[in-house]
Amino acid sequence: MSLVDRVQGALRGVEDGRELRRAVLEAVRRSVGFDAHAWLLTDPETEVGSSPLAEVPCVERLPELIGLKYRTTTHRWTGLASDRAVSLATAEDNGGPWRDFLREYGVHDVASVVFRDRWGCWGFLDLWRSTGPFRTAELAALSSVLPIVTGALRESQARLFDRPAAEQAHHRPGVMLLGPDLSLRRQTAGAEDHLRALLPTEKDRRPVPAIAYNVAAQLLAVEAGVSDQRPETRVAIDPGQWWTFRAARLETPVDQTSDIAVTIERTAARDRLELFCRAHQLTDREVEILRCLADGEDTRAVAGRLHLSEFTVQDHLKSVFAKTGVNSRRALLARALG
Repeated sequence: MSLVDRVQGALRGVEDGRELRRAVLEAVRRSVGFDAHAWLLTDPETEVGSSPLAEVPCVERLPELIGLKYRTTTHRWTGLASDRAVSLATAEDNGGPWRDFLREYGVHDVASVVFRDRWGCWGFLDLWRSTGPFRTAELAALSSVLPIVTGALRESQARLFDRPAAEQAHHRPGVMLLGPDLSLRRQTAGAEDHLRALLPTEKDRRPVPAIAYNVAAQLLAVEAGVSDQRPETRVAIDPGQWWTFRAARLETPVDQTSDIAVTIERTAARDRLELFCRAHQLTDREVEILRCLADGEDTRAVAGRLHLSEFTVQDHLKSVFAKTGVNSRRALLARALG
């Protein structure tokens, strides 16, 4: 059985993003052996990690690992092609501190893939192997399932908009304070609530603030000139509720030895709308029309603003309704804007 067949079978009936990734990993393991893995969902626009699913032998050094991953230029997911897997063993450079870190744990090779389409980046996966390099055939097998998994990840994000936010439990904004080495110094009660909602943890254990490590690591990457994307990521704490995690230095002017604050705030309506459009594969014209509706404009006003006929606006709206699974403008705006 091919890996494509295994993955397609594993995805049947699976909708939750975390369970989806577990199912795919189990299917992949039957064709491509690996010893550890790190699979992150990402904000489709900033490409910053949000919801990690990982089994690595260095949990106690997770902030260091994430910081090095974001600052490396070797097989960084933001620079990978979306149609093929790559192997660290065949990299032209030595990977610098990130690869040196992996060698400490006996990692011989890493196979990396990115799940990206025209609407954005939905995640990236690293498979670690200690027994030898990934073979060409194994990388080809991983490459063959990229379109399938990418579509499934995007659709799982779209489903998180299905339930109105008002029906969900409310969370408080939060703040986490990290040291320059990304170690967690302290956090507000609201921040811990968010972390527990993202990754349920026993009451006597503190949840791992991996999402905070990711946005803070992106800040380090920006400061190092490795990336110019904003150090922020949007994530659904509960279906219908989107929150933005954002990192910034505490000192002005910037002192790279100062602490880093990670703030957690409800995603602004306009930012939520943009994410909604990406997840539902809206065209550029459909996005323009939805923005006009969000500004309170009716069909005639939208047509005049975009230099379209009213019939054309209606046709585009029918397409948007079909893609998003709603049948009224009111329901559409409720989901898009929360």
